[in-house]
Amino acid sequence: MIVANVASFDVEEHHRIEAAVGLPVSAELRTDYAARMEAATRHLLDQLAAAQVTATFYVVGEIARSHPKLVRDIHEAGHEVGSHSWDHRRVHRFSPGSFRDDLRTSKDALEQVTGSAVFGFRAPTFSVMRETGWAIDVLAECGFEYDSSIFPVRHDRYGIPDAPRVPFIALGREREILELPPLTYRIAGMNLPVAGGGYFRLFPLFVMRAGLRRAARSAVPQVGMLYFHPWEFDPDQPKLPLKRLARWRTYIGVRKTTARLARLLGEFPFRRAIDAVRDLKASGAELPRFKIG
Repeated sequence: MIVANVASFDVEEHHRIEAAVGLPVSAELRTDYAARMEAATRHLLDQLAAAQVTATFYVVGEIARSHPKLVRDIHEAGHEVGSHSWDHRRVHRFSPGSFRDDLRTSKDALEQVTGSAVFGFRAPTFSVMRETGWAIDVLAECGFEYDSSIFPVRHDRYGIPDAPRVPFIALGREREILELPPLTYRIAGMNLPVAGGGYFRLFPLFVMRAGLRRAARSAVPQVGMLYFHPWEFDPDQPKLPLKRLARWRTYIGVRKTTARLARLLGEFPFRRAIDAVRDLKASGAELPRFKIG
């Protein structure tokens, strides 16, 4: 029982990706990446408009300061603007107190630019995990209505593999929040990540299609949450000096992404994440409850 498919975009400049943490990046290259981020995001806005699709954009808060018109244009085009933290640091780098400050600063900056409330959050690198489960309490305390940071897969950088694969109530120590996990495909007793990012660029497109179609046949409420990054649609950008594995993960398939996204937008219906959240709540469906914190 599909509630909605969601096309979401994590908006940050290319040099902010986790694989590039600690790399020396010149001011000139940072400026170039910022300009390319805006251009790629605007191209995606055009592509979504042509397909008559509304999406969710999780935006780094600093971009509301550096590119306010871009964030305002995303909102005015009918898309949802959510928070992707203030400056794209993993949750592991915070204490509960400093994470609270980061969330509030990002949320306020985005709301000041758009004039509308920010309801959703996605942590950089899906970094709400067992060891950062305290983030659930902080997200709820800061007034977020839902989160999309828990990936139910095994990965060297993120994931809670035994978390529900469908929308669920994430339980912190004292508070809770609605969680929209990225799409996975269950096969051979494992959760195969089919939601986007490197998996979108590496796997044949039929794998993501299969995940969306199986989600539509689910007997329980399901949200087909996909995620992409503007830099993944910019094949001619200067490449970062990454190590071999990170370079392969980062740049494989980037020349295929625009055409692949166009095919998905033409084949499946998509809505904003907040619309899926509203429908889930209106349905009165009893969602799984899963302890994180």
